[in-house]
Amino acid sequence: MICLICRQAELRSSLVSMRFARDEVRLELRAVPANVCPNCAEAIVEEPVALRLLHAAEGLSARGEGIRVCDYQDLDLLEG
Repeated sequence: MICLICRQAELRSSLVSMRFARDEVRLELRAVPANVCPNCAEAIVEEPVALRLLHAAEGLSARGEGIRVCDYQDLDLLEG
């Protein structure tokens, strides 16, 4: 698939770090599976990954937790 941002290169499967912030909640995830553009470095995650990230961030926010750093594979510890 061609990059949706720069339209200059094919996306490559990779692992990336992502950060989320909402009010006082900060979440940093490492080793998130994504498709990354080698030209502009844009990272695009598939829908199931995006939904899982959103669910975890909402769970942290609902519990009023502050800063959290973890690996994507450990995300189930934050969900629910």
